[in-house]
Amino acid sequence: IYPNPFNPMTSITYGLPENTDIKITVYDLKGTQITSLVNTFQTAGYYTIHWNAASYPSGVYLIRMDSGEFTQTQKVVLVK
Repeated sequence: IYPNPFNPMTSITYGLPENTDIKITVYDLKGTQITSLVNTFQTAGYYTIHWNAASYPSGVYLIRMDSGEFTQTQKVVLVK
């Protein structure tokens, strides 16, 4: 995720080694889902998506990626 911290746009780049369903979701620190950035089937390859957080308050957010048996969560900081 770059840049991090960000204001108000950040880019998320990821690679998929095989065709799979992918879900990328943003949560606040309370665990409440804020938005879903990706929720679809994608073919193997590299992808970049952008999150425009202009309508959200400053703070720490968690971005979670689920793909098959792979799960990763990364902390990002929105600074306004």
